[in-house]
Amino acid sequence: MGLKAFISKYYAAWQVKKLASWEKNAIQIQEGVRADLIEKAKDTLFGKNHSFSSIKTYDDFKKQIPIRDYEELREPYINELTKGKENILWPGKPMYFSKTSGTTSGVKYIPISKESMPAHIDAAKMALLCYIHETGKTDFVNGKMIFLQGSPVMDDKAGIPTGRLSGIVVHHVPSYLQKNRLPSYETNCIDDWEEKVDAIVEETFHQNMTLISGIPPWVQMYFDKLSEKANGKKIKDIFKNFKLFVYGGVNFEPYRAKIEQSIGEKIDTIETYPASEGFIAFQNSQTIPGLLLNIDAGIFFEFIPVDEYFNEKPSRLSIAEVELEKNYAIILNTNAGLWGYSIGDTVKFISKDPYKIVVTGRIKHYISAFGEHVIAEEVEYALMTAAKEENLEIIEFTVAPQVTPPEGGLPYHEWFVEFESEPQNMESFRQKVDNYLQQKNIYYLDLIEGNILRPLEIRTLKKNSFIDFMRSQGKLGGQNKVPRLANDRKIADEFLKGGMIK
Repeated sequence: MGLKAFISKYYAAWQVKKLASWEKNAIQIQEGVRADLIEKAKDTLFGKNHSFSSIKTYDDFKKQIPIRDYEELREPYINELTKGKENILWPGKPMYFSKTSGTTSGVKYIPISKESMPAHIDAAKMALLCYIHETGKTDFVNGKMIFLQGSPVMDDKAGIPTGRLSGIVVHHVPSYLQKNRLPSYETNCIDDWEEKVDAIVEETFHQNMTLISGIPPWVQMYFDKLSEKANGKKIKDIFKNFKLFVYGGVNFEPYRAKIEQSIGEKIDTIETYPASEGFIAFQNSQTIPGLLLNIDAGIFFEFIPVDEYFNEKPSRLSIAEVELEKNYAIILNTNAGLWGYSIGDTVKFISKDPYKIVVTGRIKHYISAFGEHVIAEEVEYALMTAAKEENLEIIEFTVAPQVTPPEGGLPYHEWFVEFESEPQNMESFRQKVDNYLQQKNIYYLDLIEGNILRPLEIRTLKKNSFIDFMRSQGKLGGQNKVPRLANDRKIADEFLKGGMIK
């Protein structure tokens, strides 16, 4: 065991002990976070406009701070920040703007403060330390670690460095990891994703890679290129000491079979839940499911029951009020100045001792053209359960409603699936997926049985259809992801127009 690995065990034990203390006092810690945020921001423009000085209780907080998404917070607050104004949402100016793709607003500029920045590093570090403490495995710290991420090159917005979150984080990697970290800064700065992956392959091919991190579909592209360079070898035969995969951003299950097939064996994985708005949760155990809510990191969390989200006055709950196995939209109040901020994700709690969640989808990524409100968790379960039964590998998929079928007849859900290996009997597979979806969503079942909908249809896509689609949208690589389902046909029509159907 090397010195770094030896030290890491003791450091991990110390940090996990600290973690256990706040796990036991989560409600009190969250109340303290809320009070601290209000006190520090009371003299900002937002704080004055919302009478922070008079907020004493959580009820006061809810009355005076409305729920907003980015578009609603942009005017006037974020626009003022992007003009270089100070003390708007949080004291001073942001340390960075994290630039992300918006929906109706185009580019979004998410403020990151000097107070919020450390949490983006600390939570990722804590996930690794929990792994070390629980498993005793430390060999990965002596090898090379790769993080597939965006360019660290910053733009300038009113004197504030601006870039992708994953690129911003590059500038804050602890010095003790820099010697182990790949790719090089120069390679990371390559803007074109395909060119960048090619360069990463060349740079890492002969290295002792022990940890690889990234969003699963883009890691899969990296693995494919590595295997091609090695004349079809498995990743385990290229990187003989690769034992740990860290991921976030999407549900791993639809990618698991393909990635494990590429690696050539099962390896340990760690899931994280980072966002530009804050590092929300991380996996702290290999044996107990769920992600530990990051309750002591400058974020006061609120939750809205999904079935109330679009109500005029939905319920707003603290962690003290949530229920297990119920879908919630997650709301953030942060030490970067986001208040009552709807991030757009949905989660459910699977434990309250400690508070652990699973991500179930996006509040705007659903199908409810007929009142069924099918969510990502349900379509992923239906497809992957059927695929597992038939030993199939799914590369990627998306689902859209077909309200007015060109062939006539009842409407249906149209699934666009890129298979690594296709079903021998597509009709049988289609029926299985539909049956599993009916089991998960009673409204969908009612619509099928009531002859309002007919069972779903599956369109098989040509190889690399999703990569080609993302390339055509200028969103190849980095933190970009294809929505698993939508209530419109924008993506579906692109596949049809692009001749991607087999």
